[in-house]
Amino acid sequence: MSTNTPHLIAGVDVGGTFTDVFVLDEAAGTARVAKVPSTPANQAVGFLSGLESGAGDLTALSTVVHGTTVGTNALLERKGAATGVITTAGFRDVLEMRRRDRPQTWGLWGQFVPVVPRDRRLDVAERTLADGTVRQAVDPDAVKAAARRLQDLGCESVAIVFINAYANDDNERAALEALRSVWPNDYVTASHQIVPEIREFERSSTAALNAYLQPPVGRYLARLEQALGEAKSPAQVLIVQSNGGVMSLDTARKVPIRTALSGPAAGVTAAAHIGSVAGYPNLITCDMGGTSFDVSLVVEGESALAAQTSIDFGLVVRSPMIEIITIGAGGGSIARVDAGGLLQVGPESAGSDPGPVCYGLGNTRPTVTDANLVLGRINADRPIGGKLDRLDVAAARQAITDHVAIPLGLETPEAAAEAIIRVANAKMAGAIRVVSIERGHDPKEFVAVPFGGGGSLHAGALIREVGLKKALVPRYPGVTSALGCTIADLRQDFVETWNVLLDDLDADALRSAIDRLDGEGTKTVKGAGVTLEGMETVVELDMLYVGQTHTVAVPIQAAKGQAVDKEAVRAAFEAAYSSTYGRLLKGIPMRILNLRVAVVGKRPRFDLSLLAPEPGTTVEGAIRGTRDVYVDGAWHEATIVDRLALPAGAEIRGPAVLEQSDTTILIEPGLVGEVDTYGNVLIGEAS
Repeated sequence: MSTNTPHLIAGVDVGGTFTDVFVLDEAAGTARVAKVPSTPANQAVGFLSGLESGAGDLTALSTVVHGTTVGTNALLERKGAATGVITTAGFRDVLEMRRRDRPQTWGLWGQFVPVVPRDRRLDVAERTLADGTVRQAVDPDAVKAAARRLQDLGCESVAIVFINAYANDDNERAALEALRSVWPNDYVTASHQIVPEIREFERSSTAALNAYLQPPVGRYLARLEQALGEAKSPAQVLIVQSNGGVMSLDTARKVPIRTALSGPAAGVTAAAHIGSVAGYPNLITCDMGGTSFDVSLVVEGESALAAQTSIDFGLVVRSPMIEIITIGAGGGSIARVDAGGLLQVGPESAGSDPGPVCYGLGNTRPTVTDANLVLGRINADRPIGGKLDRLDVAAARQAITDHVAIPLGLETPEAAAEAIIRVANAKMAGAIRVVSIERGHDPKEFVAVPFGGGGSLHAGALIREVGLKKALVPRYPGVTSALGCTIADLRQDFVETWNVLLDDLDADALRSAIDRLDGEGTKTVKGAGVTLEGMETVVELDMLYVGQTHTVAVPIQAAKGQAVDKEAVRAAFEAAYSSTYGRLLKGIPMRILNLRVAVVGKRPRFDLSLLAPEPGTTVEGAIRGTRDVYVDGAWHEATIVDRLALPAGAEIRGPAVLEQSDTTILIEPGLVGEVDTYGNVLIGEAS
């Protein structure tokens, strides 16, 4: 066993197919990466295997920062805990009524099944008015009776959601105290603790989903702690939040809903840092893993935060999250010809088990990875992840022939494979347009950052199809989300509903509220015991015109000791509203709906120069030969290059394939790749 002082920082991102690890040794100025197969049955096994592969000696780990998909998968697969809800009499169906939306926007069919069935949604007599007045106090005995009934129904967790608890949480607090006196575990959620803001459905949904996730996420985190303890690792474990920050294990157990987009958020954090350092602050991040393709926008180095998101239809989460568009277009996405004779790719995925057909583990339906293999873009003798020694090209060709070429009447498996890639690329391009063009941004001003195991294979096609400026492929694209874990800041978010006209605002009361929340957040962040470079407090108001439903986020300057200027708030709202909608509504009063305060503890940023190419390397020394690659309906002789052996300043003209242990980069004919001083590969049109 090592007797050295723990000095390694590890980021671990568990995906649907692979578990990615990035290990930073700042003292030695080195970094190591590892990519191992995920273990869906027990993700802790893949987590520990990845750490052992990346760090070697687990006793040398000082900090492990983890991006997890346990919560996301539990929601998508409906595998959370048996959960109960105790709510105000007459409001037990809020979860099911939602916002009267439907799964198919233009259709009248579809259904929604809430995670908490109706017989486990019980109500009790209580009433708090919208102004915070308690008209009827809750009866603790009624709460205890409801709790016992839920236990008899097999519930493992419970959420308390009372109407208007955001305005006054006295009844919820009384109910929580009564509930805890009879509930057998700590899996208890009260809505005022999770989302103390107006709108009963969003608050009900978030609280119920938090309770739904507490047992599975709690058990998973306990297994991680146990595994690290058995390995004698002293590492402090932090969990990445959906807002891009990190939190302690204790916080993650209490509010697991904040992990709903944990892994993808870490990837956006890393891409923003890499792009800014490289001189490209405007980015579109493109994370392509085994199951999904995640897209997000970064403007001037800052990722966009959304106040709420839908993990799946009807599963609404009201919590700050990095705005990410997710589609089913990963390396394991299955291609098929539907009943109408159209080629479809995804959303169903082969995942890591059994994986693509070429893995030889039982799947017979072709995937995007199989298509890239048949087209010569992936080296069959160098599969990423270390799971297999070789990929089965013949099996992939046969599956594509049987399931795509023959049904579509295509003459060769290569033509069918390229059709699969084109459909996948079209889906990815559509997601990119959603976060750029549909939000008023010109793609020509943005650089794509493709990462994940498969993103770099599609970079050239996306540049051309969407009209992007160029693509920046990070040094280790396959483990970019894991790298993001190592640099994510600590973050504590608060929200309070004010629901007051701007003209009637008590500026002193708002100043006091900001200071109070700032103090709470600062105490929590500092209490995490993590090395920080500084602290920052971000203040926003959710505002709208009277009569409107949707709000805009209005950032305000609110330094400690500084009075809140109502006219400055008015000007900030008009600027934000005009930017969003293009015009103002003169003469209509403005309303402040919510106050949002985020306290951010700045963690040290990773020095990307540690990833710079080794001096003395040459382009000639990095070339490993040639291989035929199928692009645009024809075979091309492509140069095969060891990507990590390329020197800074190297220029590789397509067609070329750059290979490394965690991904493969395709430079199509007519494109050129240039290596910058940090080892990134910039892909653009050849001059």
